[in-house]
Amino acid sequence: MTTTPPSGGDGSAPATVALAQADPSEIAAYGHHVLAVEPTGAEPVPDDARHGNPLQLLWTWTSPNMEFATVFIGVLGVGIFGLGFWPAVLAIVLGTALGSLTHALLGLSGPRFGVPQMVAGRSAFGFYGNALPAGLNALTAGIGWFAVNSVSAAYALNTLLGWPLLLCLFIVVTLQIATAFFGHNFIHTAEKYTFPVLTVVFLAASGVILADSHPSAANGSHAFAGAFLLTAGAAFGYAAGWNPYASDYTRYLPRATARWKVALWPGLGVFASCVVLEFVGAASATIIAPKDATLTGAFIHPLPGWLGDLTLLAIAIGGIAANALNIYSGALSFVAMGIKLPATMRRATVALAFGVVGTVVAWTGLHDSGQRYENFLLVITYWIGPWLAVVFTDRYLRRGHAAAQTAGLLEDAGYRNWSGPVAMAVGTVLGILLFSNQTDFTGLVAKHCPQIGDIAFAAGFVIAGVLHLALQKVPGLGPSDAGSPAEAAPAGA
Repeated sequence: MTTTPPSGGDGSAPATVALAQADPSEIAAYGHHVLAVEPTGAEPVPDDARHGNPLQLLWTWTSPNMEFATVFIGVLGVGIFGLGFWPAVLAIVLGTALGSLTHALLGLSGPRFGVPQMVAGRSAFGFYGNALPAGLNALTAGIGWFAVNSVSAAYALNTLLGWPLLLCLFIVVTLQIATAFFGHNFIHTAEKYTFPVLTVVFLAASGVILADSHPSAANGSHAFAGAFLLTAGAAFGYAAGWNPYASDYTRYLPRATARWKVALWPGLGVFASCVVLEFVGAASATIIAPKDATLTGAFIHPLPGWLGDLTLLAIAIGGIAANALNIYSGALSFVAMGIKLPATMRRATVALAFGVVGTVVAWTGLHDSGQRYENFLLVITYWIGPWLAVVFTDRYLRRGHAAAQTAGLLEDAGYRNWSGPVAMAVGTVLGILLFSNQTDFTGLVAKHCPQIGDIAFAAGFVIAGVLHLALQKVPGLGPSDAGSPAEAAPAGA
C-alpha cells in the first residue's frame, strides 16, 4: 500500500510516498516470531510492534566480524603495507575505535524513529537526495561486501573439505541469502547462536597464532606515516562499513530503551571483535607459510590439524553471519531510495535479487581476492566519510528538536535538503581527486606527498561537513521544512 505524508515545509501539496509498505497490523503480528518472514520494509516500526533487548546487539555485532575478512585487515597492515607490528596494532585500534564510536551513535536513531539507517538520513539529504547514500550503500552492502565475504567463506570450505570452489560458493550463498530473506528476528537469533561458537574457536586459534608469531620480525619496510595511515584507514573502513546499517538492527527496540545501552553494545561488539582478530591477523603475517598456500591456508598453517579444521569452519560460518547482515541491509537501503516498486516486491524479494547479483560478482572475484579486498576497503571509506559528516552535522543542527518533528520529515516525499547530497558528492570527489592513493589512481596531493598514505576519507569528511553547514542558508539548497534547522524553533522533548 502507499501512504500520504504531510505536506512539505514549503507549503507544497502532500506527496505520495511511492513505496510498498506493509500493513501496521501485519508488522505488529510479526512480533517475536523467528521463522516468519519479516513484513517490514523502509516504513517506521509502530510502537505496538517494538520488542527486543539491547544486549542482543552485542552478539549481532560480534558474530559478523568473526571471519577472515576481519583478520585480513591486520595482514594488510604488516604483510602488504609494510608497517611494523606494534605501529600496526596502534593504527588498528585507532581506526576501529573511530568506526565503532560512529556506529554506536548512529544506532540511536532506531528506537527514536523506528526506521532503517538510510531512512533516518533523509532529514540530512531530503527524500530524493537520500537516493545518493542509499544507492551507494545498496551496492556496497548487497553486492560489494557480499562478494568479499562469500569469497573468503568459500575458500575456507574449499580448504576444509576439498570440494570444488564453486560448489563451496553455492553452499555459502544459499545459507546467507536464506537468513537474510527471513529478516530481522531470524538474523538476531542466528547471530546469537553463532556468537559462542565463533568466539571460542577464534580465541583458541588466536592463542596458538600469537604464541608462534614473531612481532619483532615486522620492522616496517615502508614509510611509517603512509603505512600507518593506510592501515588506520583500512581498519576504519572495515568498522565504519557497518555504520550505514546501524539503526537497521535497533529500530524494533522500544522507544524507552536506555540510550547508553543502545550505543554501548553494538559499539563494543564491533570494537572488541575487530581489534582482537585484526591484532591476530597482524601477528599471523609474521609467520612464514608455504608459498602455495591460499590466504586462509596461510592463516591456519600454525594451527594443529583439529583446530585448523574448526577455524576453517568458523571462517565459513562467520562469512555467512556477516553476509546475512549485508544482504538484509542492502535490501533495506534499496527500498529506502524512494523508487516506485510493485506491491509484491518487498524487502525479502529485493534481498533475493541482491543475493543473486552478489553471487555473480563473487564468482568473478575468486582470484586475486587479496588485492581486490585492499582496494575495496579504501574505496568504501571515500563515500562513508563524507556521508558521516553530513549526517552528524544535521544531527547537531537539529539538536533539541522533538522526535516527532524530525520523524515527519522522514516520511515526507515533498521534503528537500539538497545541501546534503551536494556536500557529500563534492566531499567524495575532492577527497578522491586530491588525497586517494590507490594502485590504479593517485590523487594530486598524494602524488606529490606519497608519505601521507590515503587520507581521502578524512579529507572528504572535513570538506563535506564544512560545505553542508555553508549551504544551509542558500535558497533552494537548504532544508525545506523551516529554513536552516539551526534557526528552527526547537520543539519540546
